[in-house]
Amino acid sequence: MDFPYDILLLIGAGLFAGFVNTMAGGGSLLTLPLMIFLGLPPATANGTNRVAILVATSSAVMGFRSKKVSSRPFSLYLGSTALLGALLGARIAIDIEGTLFNRILAIIMLFVVLLMVFKPNYQTKLLQPKTTGKTLIWSMTAFFFIGIYGGFINAGIGFVMMLFLNYVNQMDLVRVNATKVMVAFIYTTAAFTTFALSGHIDWEYGIALASGNAAGAFFASRYSVRKGEGVIRKVMMLMVIAMSIKLWFY
Repeated sequence: MDFPYDILLLIGAGLFAGFVNTMAGGGSLLTLPLMIFLGLPPATANGTNRVAILVATSSAVMGFRSKKVSSRPFSLYLGSTALLGALLGARIAIDIEGTLFNRILAIIMLFVVLLMVFKPNYQTKLLQPKTTGKTLIWSMTAFFFIGIYGGFINAGIGFVMMLFLNYVNQMDLVRVNATKVMVAFIYTTAAFTTFALSGHIDWEYGIALASGNAAGAFFASRYSVRKGEGVIRKVMMLMVIAMSIKLWFY
């Protein structure tokens, strides 16, 4: 029996991705292409990545609930339309040709790196949330399309959701994060189910990745060092750029 270097690599990548997601965001930009490089077909790598995302978001939802931080029913409204979008996005991801998916992923990875570098600062002053009326309708519509992207590839979507909730819905960053993880959990259940029913999940890889992801998130939440965030961002950006170039010429 060969030594499972790939499993150890995925646990390590999951550990790093979980830490990065807690400190900065964008862990899927590393784990998704890594599984493609390990030999999984793009659709299967995409589906397998949802195992870790589902574990991480469910854990985060429970964490916010334990602190009595919630944006319900607003998050449930957004989650319902995002779920419908995710069903469509996941179906597109399964049906799309592998080489084309890799190139789309490469472009998205570079775009998200630019968003990480040039994103506007979040509003941190005391805000009056806008979560009803016309703003709610516009938000539900927007999150349907966000759900399509989440179901299709998900990488870097946290930045998009946070900016939208902060600027459009005028939510403070604590409730932004609580809403983000609840919505992500809801639509990920739809994407995960779609990939699973289509046979596009490698359970061994998925469990290895999820275990590392959970450990990394736990470690970062307990021992996060703000001075290290800039270094982590720079390392991740270099890795993402290198991976995107390889994906394009894969």
